[in-house]
Amino acid sequence: MSVQNSIQLSLPEGKGPLHERLADAVEQLISGGRYGRGDRLPTHRELARGANVAIGTVTKAIDLLERRGVVRGETGRGTFVNLPVAADDELVDLNFNVPLPVVDEAQFRAAASLAASRLGSVPNGGYPEPGGGREQRMVVAAWLAAMRLEVDPNDLLITIGGQHGIHLAMADLAGTTKSVATEAATFSGAIAAARNLSLDLLSVDHDGQGMLPADLHRVLATTGCKAVYLTPVCQNPFGFEMGAERRQEILDICRRHDAYIIEDDIYSLYAASKAKPFHELAPDRVYYLNGLSKSLTPLVRVGLLIPPRERRTAIASRVRAEVWGASPFDLEVARALVEGEAHLKARDILQPEARHRVALASRLLGLDGVPMPQGAPHLWLPMTTASAENLARRALERGVRVTPPDATAVGGDKSGGVRLCLMSPSQRASLERALRIIADLLQSPSAEVV
Repeated sequence: MSVQNSIQLSLPEGKGPLHERLADAVEQLISGGRYGRGDRLPTHRELARGANVAIGTVTKAIDLLERRGVVRGETGRGTFVNLPVAADDELVDLNFNVPLPVVDEAQFRAAASLAASRLGSVPNGGYPEPGGGREQRMVVAAWLAAMRLEVDPNDLLITIGGQHGIHLAMADLAGTTKSVATEAATFSGAIAAARNLSLDLLSVDHDGQGMLPADLHRVLATTGCKAVYLTPVCQNPFGFEMGAERRQEILDICRRHDAYIIEDDIYSLYAASKAKPFHELAPDRVYYLNGLSKSLTPLVRVGLLIPPRERRTAIASRVRAEVWGASPFDLEVARALVEGEAHLKARDILQPEARHRVALASRLLGLDGVPMPQGAPHLWLPMTTASAENLARRALERGVRVTPPDATAVGGDKSGGVRLCLMSPSQRASLERALRIIADLLQSPSAEVV
């Protein structure tokens, strides 16, 4: 289907690159209903004329929209709207913390085709080496070097996503400790892993940078706990980033009590400070976790765990006993995506988009400040547990699902609140509608949520 292609575009004000502002203007037309699913957009030349920009700028803008998943290009036919605009009664899910669909169908097809062509050379007929073969580990290490830090491929273990890595780390420490210290609210997957291993979770007080060193000392000293679970960048769900000085203080306390750190660095894509990961500071005391799910796609279940070097062999044996290893096909698809630099393209989309969405949420919800204004995939709205449960229920009645407090609560006064996953809606218009509903509920006297 095609529509009238005569168009005038007004670019949003701002200091961002011209092609990004043009992409935002085109997306606003789509979300506003000017173009529907399957409609063909005006040609590059018509868009250039309507926006008074060069054709090269239009090409960059359309490429950005393709990577956002908003449009698709068909050779010889033009550019078409790829996603439907959310209807007013459509559920907007702000509960699942997933990135935008930055890997499109064409990229997946190409990666899968290349992966399939390599399967004949996979050792052992497809039974993987626990922790991944050397060539696969080298690819994962190259990805990590591009995104976060350089490591020796021999030190890492490939896992079936980040959750698998969390469980492996906690399981390895279960013989050393009966509990794990973390903040008053934490990642639901870490809670599930601890429960599965019969490990108690201990709440440590925090401020805007993370755990309070004095309270961590108290918890470790009074309980004998030997494990600390941390997400230093964009802590889930509170959303803060831990600075370099605080990291050193936490590490010093762990050394004093002979405790180990499980460092969940899954949101490292959004790191704003130059603080070094705990792994760089003390590799002998840190189980380092990362993966593709938040920075590229969760459709390929590939993560990594770097334990203290002396624990690698034991953990690899556990991997073999439990699942043998990650799927060779998944690994080869991930390898093909990384070789094609999909992760770098994803980074260039997700970082500015997160910054835009945090600013949007801050404006619509009237927030005085946010922990990571430069961009984060989620925000935390603190309130009493009763108010949070009330807000989650009423929001769902209005078509917006948020993360309720019981999903992340460990304990303590600061565990009450709701998490908003800002990157989950594929279109900004859906997010804006959801945020306006939440803002309305927060301001409603009858809601009693503040």
